[in-house]
Amino acid sequence: MSELNTEKRAHRRLILLASVVAIIWLFVSSATGPLFGNLSTVQKNDNSKFLPAGSESSRAADAILKFSDNSANNQFPTLILFEGKVDATKVASANAFVQALANKDLVDSTGHLITGADGKPVSISISKYLAPGAQIGAFPSAKNDAILANIPLDSTSAGDILPNKKPVLPAIVTTIRYFSTQYAQANGFITHTTGLGGLFADLFSSFNGLDSSLLLVTGSVIALILIVVYRSPVLWILPLMSAGFALTLAGGVIYELAKHNIITLDGQSQGILSVLVLGAATDYALLLIARYREELHKYESRTTAMKIAWRGVVEPIVASGSTVALGLLVLLLSQLTNNRGLGPVGAIGIVCAMVTILTLLPALLVIFGRWIFWPKRPKFNTEDEKLSGIWSKVARSTERSPRKYWSIAVLILVVLAAFASTLHSNGLSTAQSFTTRTDSVVGQEQLTTYFPGGQGQPTQIVVNVDKAHAVTTKLLATTGVSQVVPQTVSPIIPGQPIPATKIVNGTELLNVTLAYSPDTSAAVKLIPPLRTAVREIDPTALVGGTSAVFNDINAATRHDQRLIIPVILLLIAIILALLLRSIAASLLLLVTVVISYFATLGACSIVFHHLFHFAGEDSSFPLFAFVFLVALGIDYNIFLMTRVREETIKSGTHAGMTKGVTVTGGVITSAGIVLAATFSVLSILPLVFLAEIGFAVGFGVLLDTLLVRSILVPALVHSIGPKVWWPSKLQHD
Repeated sequence: MSELNTEKRAHRRLILLASVVAIIWLFVSSATGPLFGNLSTVQKNDNSKFLPAGSESSRAADAILKFSDNSANNQFPTLILFEGKVDATKVASANAFVQALANKDLVDSTGHLITGADGKPVSISISKYLAPGAQIGAFPSAKNDAILANIPLDSTSAGDILPNKKPVLPAIVTTIRYFSTQYAQANGFITHTTGLGGLFADLFSSFNGLDSSLLLVTGSVIALILIVVYRSPVLWILPLMSAGFALTLAGGVIYELAKHNIITLDGQSQGILSVLVLGAATDYALLLIARYREELHKYESRTTAMKIAWRGVVEPIVASGSTVALGLLVLLLSQLTNNRGLGPVGAIGIVCAMVTILTLLPALLVIFGRWIFWPKRPKFNTEDEKLSGIWSKVARSTERSPRKYWSIAVLILVVLAAFASTLHSNGLSTAQSFTTRTDSVVGQEQLTTYFPGGQGQPTQIVVNVDKAHAVTTKLLATTGVSQVVPQTVSPIIPGQPIPATKIVNGTELLNVTLAYSPDTSAAVKLIPPLRTAVREIDPTALVGGTSAVFNDINAATRHDQRLIIPVILLLIAIILALLLRSIAASLLLLVTVVISYFATLGACSIVFHHLFHFAGEDSSFPLFAFVFLVALGIDYNIFLMTRVREETIKSGTHAGMTKGVTVTGGVITSAGIVLAATFSVLSILPLVFLAEIGFAVGFGVLLDTLLVRSILVPALVHSIGPKVWWPSKLQHD
C-alpha cells in the first residue's frame, strides 16, 4: 500500500511539474513572440558587406571612397529604362522628369502616400535616400530608340527601415515605378526600373513572405503530414505548437543578438531559420512521441511511460541536435559574413528546438494523457502494432539478403553521384536569382539591347597617375571593355569642356564600363584577366566595383568549401564515435552520408538543368547543401544506431539491427517526410537559391530515410556483423 501511495505521489508531482513547465513556456512565448515578428527589421542584405576586409574589392572600396562621396561603391544605381523613339525634346523632358522624381514623396503601388505604424500617411521624400552629390540625369541610346535614367541611391541608407517597419528600398522603387509608368504612358514609352536598386528592391520584396505565407504554408504542410502519420484529429496540435514555440524562442534570441550587432541576419538566413526550426523540432517530436507511445503499451502510468521514453530519446536528440548545431557553427570559419551569420542563426534555432521538445512537449503529453492519441489510444499490456508492420518486414528482408540490398542501394547512389560533376555552381547574377520574371529582371535583359550591360555600374580601378594613360590604353584593348572614363573633379556635362581629372594621393580613379551586366558570369569572369592586365603596368592598382565583389565572393566561397567541409566531416566522425563507442560504425555511417550527398548533387544537376531550367547554381550551393544534408542526414543515423546499439546489448548485432529498423523505421521515415516537406516550402519564395536548397534538402533527406538509413546501413551492418562495433566490447557479441 505504501508503494502504491508513493507511486501516486510521484505521479501527482510529475503532473504538477508538467503544468509549471507549460505555464513557464506560455510566459516565454509571450515575450519572444513580438520579437520574432520584428526579425525582418534587423536584416542586413548588402552583398558588398559580406566580404572580408582583406579582399581586393574591399580594399578598392576604401580607396575609391577617397575620390568622391558619391562613388559607385556607396550607391545602388537605380536605372529607369524608357523604350521608344527618342529625339532631343524627349531627352530634355526625361531629364526634367527624373530630376523632379527625386523629390517625390514615397507612395504605394496605387499612388497613395505610405503609412506609418499608426496607419496614417507620412511624407518622406526620395531625396532623403539619394547618394550625396548624386548626378541625376537621362541620356539616349546610340540608335535613339531608348532613354536611360539613373537615380543613384545611397547604399548606406537604402537598407533603412520606414515607420511602418518595412525596408525603404522596395518603397523607393515602387514610387519610381508608379511615376515612371505615368510618364511613360503619357509620352509613348515602355518603362522598366532595374539596376542594382531595382533588382535588390525586388529581392527584398521576395522576403516579405517570410512573416506570413512561408510560415503559414510550412505549418499547414507539417499539420497535414502529422495528421496522416498519427491518424488523430488532435495529437498533431501538440508537436506543431511546440515547434511554433521553439521558433518564437529562436526568433527572440536572434532578434536581440542581431539588434546589438553580435550576429548578422539576412533574408536568406531568416527564411532558412523558419523551416529549419519547424522541421527539426517536428523531427525530434516524432521521435519522442513514437517512443512514448511504445512505452505506453508497457506501463500503465503515463508519467512512468514518459520518464522511460524521455530517458530513451534524450541522448539521440541531444546528440543529433548538438551535431547539427556544431556543424552549423563551423560556418563561423567562413570568409563571408553572411555564411558566418547563418552559422549561429541556425545553431540557435536547433538548440531552441531541442530544448523545447525535451521540456514543453513532454509536459503537454503528460498533462493531456492517453486520450490525446484518440482514436488509436495505446493501451497498457497490448501489442505495439509497429512490431508487425511494414518496417518489420523490411528489417527481416535486409537481414536475410544483406548483400543483394546493399549492392542495389550502392548502385543507385553511384549512378546519381556520377552526375554531380555536371553542376554549374559558378554563381548567379542578381537577375538570374529570381524564379519569376520581375520588372527588374525584364529591365536588365532589355537594357543590354540598347546600352552596354555595365552602363551606370562601372568597374572601378585605382591606379597611379603616371600609369593611368597606359592602363587606359590596355583596358580599351581588352575584350569586354566598352568604355574607360577617369573620375573628374566635377560632373561631365555634354557640350561643355571636360573637367580636370581628380587626383587623390597621387592616384587616379578609372570608371570602366563593361559590355556585360556587372553581376553576370561573363562580367565576373573578366575581373581576373583585368586585374592581371592592370598589374602588368601598375602592380599597386586595385580593381573594385560590383563585378569585382562577385568575383571575390566566389573566391571566398571556394575557400570556405575547402576548409569547412573537412572540418564538419571530422567533427561528425568524432561525435558518432563517442556516441556509438565505435570507430568502425562511425566511419561506416560517415561514408554513407557522403555518398548520399554526392548522389543528391547529381539528382539536383539533372532536375535543375533539365526540368527547372535554372541558369545554374549559386557558388555557395554545394557548401550549403553539404552543411544541411550532412548535418541533418546524420540525425537519422543517430536515431537508428543509438537504438540499434541499445538492442544489440540485449540480443546481439543482427537481432539488434532488425529490432532497431523495426521500431525506428516508421518514425525516421515520417521525420524525413516532414523535414523534406518543410524545406520544399522554400520554393514558394521566388528565389532560385532557396528553391535549389529546398529541393536539395528535400530530395536528400528522402534519399537518406527511404534508401540509405532503411536499406543500405542495415544491409551493411548485417554483412559486417559484430565487427561494426570495433573497438568496443560489442564486437565480440
